[in-house]
Amino acid sequence: MNKTMKIILATNNKNKLREMREITRGLDIEIISQGDAGISIDPEETGSTFAENAYIKAKAALDATGLPAIADDSGLCVDALGGEPGIYSARYGPGKNATDRDKYMYLLDKLKGEKNRKARFVCSVCCLFPNGDRLSAEDSLEGSIQYAPTGANGFGYDPVFVPDGYTRSNAELTPEEKNAISHRGKATRAIVLKLKEYLENGNNK
Repeated sequence: MNKTMKIILATNNKNKLREMREITRGLDIEIISQGDAGISIDPEETGSTFAENAYIKAKAALDATGLPAIADDSGLCVDALGGEPGIYSARYGPGKNATDRDKYMYLLDKLKGEKNRKARFVCSVCCLFPNGDRLSAEDSLEGSIQYAPTGANGFGYDPVFVPDGYTRSNAELTPEEKNAISHRGKATRAIVLKLKEYLENGNNK
């Protein structure tokens, strides 16, 4: 009989923890928070790509707890801004203590008068194990930047991003709708499939 594997999610973001638990529900995996594990880490993200930063965060959590760790790094890439904010999405704009609204209003200001609103969310997920094994996945969600924010759901840049094929922003979608199409949802499901195969091959011992 398989033993439930505890995996720490290397983030301080409660929204990401909720989304990860929703997506992994029903699997023989228990996603625990940094708080559950008794740690509070925030490693410096020195990578030049989403994948490198995801690895840095997962490795820090694994080293601190000895448990398998999952981390993601994600962000918004806007064509007209040369890919900004990209890997700096979480710390983009007006100051260290900027709110989500501060950040997306700063983004809208930088795009003022710009007709090319094409953008995409990108998410890279890394899962590391104490034995050195590593699983990874990356996916994206194509869309465009609105001229003004709408909606009260979601977080981050969701109020200003409309996915291709939709007329509503990410912040106007239900959690189920968003998880079905989101960059994080797709990358997480890809990791979950790899995790399932990993566990079925007896690697949870």
